[in-house]
Amino acid sequence: MQNRTEKIILTIVIVIAIATFCYWLYYNPVKDLTVNLPGLDNRPSKGESADTMAVIGEKFKEYTTYTSSLTGKWPRFRGADIDNINKEKIKLIDNWGSSRPKILWKTDLGEGHAAPVIYNGKVYLLDYDERKKSDALRCFALENGIELWRRWYSVNLKRNHGMSRTLPAITDKYIVTIGPKCHVMCCNPTNGNLLWGIDLVKTYKVEVPLWYTGQCPLIVNDTAIIAVGGNALMIGVECASGKVVWKTPNPDNWKMSHSSIIPITFGGKKMYVYCAIGGIIGVSAEGIDKGEILWKTDKFKPSVCAPSPVIIGTGKLFITAGYGAGSAVIQLIKTDSTYSVNIIQQYRPSEGIASEQQTPILYNNFLFSIQPKDGGTARNQFVCCNPSNCKTILWTSSKADRYGLGPYIVADGKFFILNDDGTLIIAKASATKFTLLDKAKIMDGQDAWGPLAIADGYLLMRDSKQMVCIDIKTK
Repeated sequence: MQNRTEKIILTIVIVIAIATFCYWLYYNPVKDLTVNLPGLDNRPSKGESADTMAVIGEKFKEYTTYTSSLTGKWPRFRGADIDNINKEKIKLIDNWGSSRPKILWKTDLGEGHAAPVIYNGKVYLLDYDERKKSDALRCFALENGIELWRRWYSVNLKRNHGMSRTLPAITDKYIVTIGPKCHVMCCNPTNGNLLWGIDLVKTYKVEVPLWYTGQCPLIVNDTAIIAVGGNALMIGVECASGKVVWKTPNPDNWKMSHSSIIPITFGGKKMYVYCAIGGIIGVSAEGIDKGEILWKTDKFKPSVCAPSPVIIGTGKLFITAGYGAGSAVIQLIKTDSTYSVNIIQQYRPSEGIASEQQTPILYNNFLFSIQPKDGGTARNQFVCCNPSNCKTILWTSSKADRYGLGPYIVADGKFFILNDDGTLIIAKASATKFTLLDKAKIMDGQDAWGPLAIADGYLLMRDSKQMVCIDIKTK
């Protein structure tokens, strides 16, 4: 009886196994699917905006009104003179004393590295609101951190080493921002009224940079200067109307980088200098040839470029980038009415002063930087060189004082340096040696990479998710 039962069970198992095999053999799991052919999947073409429905600046909310007697200004990336040096005659602290620095106020932010500007007692920041999935221009009171108003518009972003990265540019009448996906917006900074907006991807077929937009806008004589990198290399936009008043051609199809435009004057000519993905270019900033290309070079063309050019002499520029690109020193040459470029130094990051993310500072005729992670034995250290020979580093902050990708600024003859982990360092601004005065951990976050801003003795800093304000005036 037992043998018979075992035979029946075995037979059933064999039948089930054969049926299962046949089902697997003949079943077509994709019979109801269609072939996805290129061009028929409705995805945006390369360079086309995935946010074609974004209505720039469409929403606004005022929370409260505020007036201030403060007059200090940090009006754009790297300050008024684009050199990252605060020139106010305000005495600032040398050390933190016996207690931890007091945070005057703090506010939560969307994940990113966008940094604020300061203007007459107000703080402006282009944040990314993760809950509303929107770029949001936010205005705060400098002295207490109360949010006064915000203007925003919907943009879908995914985290990509953060989301926001840029600083606005502000004057008495205008504030201009560039969002992560290349949406340019201009508002009235007093009341937040929207003046105009431009979707660079939609209008100029721009390719959104890797890790989103990092370029910070520039305002010169009420004209917004924007590096494009699509079917135009650079544009000038009238802030009052939003009208594009000049446009630079892009015959070599160079791309938008994370670097920002700087204005210089050489040979009696005002020009805008920009490090694009493809090369370095000088564009006329005045006269009947405004917007025309004066000179360009592709002899130094890093695949990723975040630092902006630094003027280190008459027509002499220091250019640096990360990911192994190293640095170059270029000299502009004027012959009659034409310009050319000569590269006088070029080297790997382990061979001289370089930077991956922050723009170096020229102070008292010496160049200061934080070495990139591929900067050899001096990696992540604060360093100094004479710009006459950028390959020779005069001193480093030592192996015990490494600062990652953190920002730094000069104020009252001192360096204020922010480490990745939210530790703020005060050091003497000297070309003789690195002298650490004091340090204190201000925030407990990470990736504190956003540029610092100082005005009226207040210092603004951020990590990836929070902005804080501390009072660094001497008592």
